Amino acid sequence: MRTLLILAFTLGLFFSVPAAETAGRVIKVLPLFLDQQGRDAKSPSLFDRDAYQAYLREHTNEVSAIRYDVQWKAAKNPTEKFKLRAELRSIGAANQPQLKTLETEVTPGTFSRWDSLTLAGDDFKKFGNVVAWRVTLWGGEQQLGEEKSFLW
Repeated sequence: MRTLLILAFTLGLFFSVPAAETAGRVIKVLPLFLDQQGRDAKSPSLFDRDAYQAYLREHTNEVSAIRYDVQWKAAKNPTEKFKLRAELRSIGAANQPQLKTLETEVTPGTFSRWDSLTLAGDDFKKFGNVVAWRVTLWGGEQQLGEEKSFLW
């Protein structure tokens, strides 16, 4: 009897999946600074990208934008529209908190997808340094997934 109970519990762990997990989720978010030419790295190497991002964090006069690369996945549903939304918080002029929202419509595929949300130009210059962010995936009016920074 005890063995049967342990077996049933173990199988329940393997086959139970939360409903939100199957509908959609945000897997990973990479916030990247872009230089004046719109590059996040000088070469395709991940090591060079990380080194160039450290350089841009220290030399803020060379930064022209910030881009959030988002890896996400959602179940295909032809009747539902999907959106990625990035909410950014900063401390702007006169130490006043600011909030900026970036959105883009996305289309799910069979596998996970990467999409980008960019804050550039005058909006980027006026916004100030981003201190916290949250990226959410929406299916219609329902939030399907979320990733956020430590300070959110």
